[in-house]
Amino acid sequence: MAKLKQTTIREGSRGDPGSEHGPTVSETRRSGLGQDPHALSGTRDYLLEVAIGREVHAFRAKLGLTVSDLAAAAGLSNGMLSKIENGVISPSLATLQSLSSALGVPVTALFRRFEERRDAVFVKAGQGLAIERRGTRNGHQYHLLGHSGDRSSRVVVEPYMITLTAESDVFPLFQHDGLEFLYILEGEVTYRHADKLYVMQPGDSLFFDADAPHGPEELRQLPIRFLSIISYPRDER
Repeated sequence: MAKLKQTTIREGSRGDPGSEHGPTVSETRRSGLGQDPHALSGTRDYLLEVAIGREVHAFRAKLGLTVSDLAAAAGLSNGMLSKIENGVISPSLATLQSLSSALGVPVTALFRRFEERRDAVFVKAGQGLAIERRGTRNGHQYHLLGHSGDRSSRVVVEPYMITLTAESDVFPLFQHDGLEFLYILEGEVTYRHADKLYVMQPGDSLFFDADAPHGPEELRQLPIRFLSIISYPRDER
């Protein structure tokens, strides 16, 4: 990425008639106080340019504007706008201001996705969080494998490792909001969804609307382990 950064086209170069001169976003970031001289800024700057480009494209698409429409409104050439949207050029702050005005959004909106914190959850084998759910009383063992602390997301995703043993009972009457995906890892089970039955073995998967009655109808070969991923809109729970 650092090598790519060194060859990035600077706005206003190569005779582009629609461009403006001035410090680029990457140059402004690199000149800030407290900069770490050992930081790999090339990669991060490139990601910044890609993030800005995606935001410009998303706002343009939302407004139903063509490249020509936005370029004309912002005083840029079509080629320059295309380079910005594709993240291969570091636009000047003046150009970002022109684009934000043409799009009717604050300049800070173009940096939104770059500045957002993106979390990840790593769970070692066998260390999922044991929790109780409706099927617990039927001997179903649930281990939560991850969660998101981002309350701004409109979708909740819950990944579970579910284990059924000789102490487990069948229960084909689960119902809840959202969608569910199953992937069988071990054993064999007949799984019901609404009025249909599916004999599932390792490697088989099932994706369905979880609002319909569903669950294990017959435990054919124990133990049974499968991955269950449930997703639903946050505002519905």
